[in-house]
Amino acid sequence: MAASKMLLASFTAFRPLTCAAASASYPARLAPHPPDLIKWVRREGGFVHEGVKITQDSSFGLGLVASEEIPRGSELIVLPEHVPLRFGSTESDGGDGVDSVLDNLAIQVPEELWAMKLGLKLLQERAKTGSFWWPYISSLPETFNIPIFFPGGDIKNLQYAPLLYQVNKRCRFLLDFEQEVKCALENLKPNDHPFGGQAVDASSLGWAMSAVSSRAFRLYGKKLPGGNYNDIPMMLPLIDMCNHSFNPNAAIVQDQDDRNMKMLVKVVAETEIKENDGLVLNYGCLNNDLFLLDYGFVIPSNPYDCIELKYDGALLDAASMAAGVSLPNFSAPSPWQKEILCQLKLDGEAPLLKVCLGGSELVEGRLLAALRVVLADDKETVQKHDLNKLKSIPAEAPLGIANELAAFRTVIALCVIALGHFPTKIMEDESLLSKGVSDSTQLAIQFRIQKKSVIIDVMRDLTKRVKFLASKETVTAKG
Repeated sequence: MAASKMLLASFTAFRPLTCAAASASYPARLAPHPPDLIKWVRREGGFVHEGVKITQDSSFGLGLVASEEIPRGSELIVLPEHVPLRFGSTESDGGDGVDSVLDNLAIQVPEELWAMKLGLKLLQERAKTGSFWWPYISSLPETFNIPIFFPGGDIKNLQYAPLLYQVNKRCRFLLDFEQEVKCALENLKPNDHPFGGQAVDASSLGWAMSAVSSRAFRLYGKKLPGGNYNDIPMMLPLIDMCNHSFNPNAAIVQDQDDRNMKMLVKVVAETEIKENDGLVLNYGCLNNDLFLLDYGFVIPSNPYDCIELKYDGALLDAASMAAGVSLPNFSAPSPWQKEILCQLKLDGEAPLLKVCLGGSELVEGRLLAALRVVLADDKETVQKHDLNKLKSIPAEAPLGIANELAAFRTVIALCVIALGHFPTKIMEDESLLSKGVSDSTQLAIQFRIQKKSVIIDVMRDLTKRVKFLASKETVTAKG
């Protein structure tokens, strides 16, 4: 384990948090020549299809590829229960004191940052000479090109307030958690130190959280009394080299070994896989915020990407007036309108004011219903419809064509306002990319281009709907 000991010597020498991003397209691995992961999985009782090979993917670094045609339904990888890395894995053989320290630290991690909890376990195994998981850990990237490690200028280059908020929130957490970890490690006996006596700072915590968030999967855990299962984040060696696609050719299946009733984690071919095709899984129907925050990439024309806005009466009044609506009353809805807004959780106690444009809904149902209701004059007409119909775009003009035109035009005006908040235009962004920029700058610019594209796509779609409704209104008026 000479390589492991060499890495321990540099464990505390991480670069500062603000500049610990990957500086090359393919970041170095923790070990210059990590062990053969396929051989390790097989040696530990797992299965890897003969046609599955590790390759350097042009877009995502290391990936898995088929070296021969593989039929649909074939098992590609099978991991026995002891191979996945999870918090509380028993292969650690740490003492009770070690487990106690890790447990107490894990309790302080908020659920939304669940990756940090498993990240503590990952750091523990990384620091340990002779770790069972060293063949896997040694193949992990040394650095991650995700926003928490961007230089300050590139965080600003994202130009999108909701993502800036999340990046700053994660950075603040890491800096605060660094202090909690330091306090927990003070005056520990050597045998009780979970990280082998090594200092842990915000950068190493950020590395661990990023490694987990970009690679871990949530699998079924124990069966709960109600019949459901709790989910357990796990790092799945080799499996996590499958890259993402919304049109996957493989899927993860959780199974049980008939011989000992222990868990098996399998990757199964969902389609016929041709020679030289990469093995791809669907990481989830996520927007580009999450893909960039957790995985470090942006998907062009992502059908699930959206923009977040705050439901704000003054903003909606301004948008409606810009759309030609006279005297809108979003800032002061009538009592019956306010009652419906409360049902939509856009008013009243503990409202949920975040609304979205784009993605699968085009206009979030709660926002669309609110616009239709507040722009309506007739209480009786509104109350004839249930909220689900008022939330639905396919429910064509439930409150009349004039109301629908006013609602759609208000959203279009909102889009114009949202675009105006970006300091640069898409053409300027594309010009910057053509000149050659750093990897982090490139990601930031690609991200903001996609956000602007979402807004433009919403405007185009609604403009078509407005033209269609306006033509119907004209025909009705002539009739």
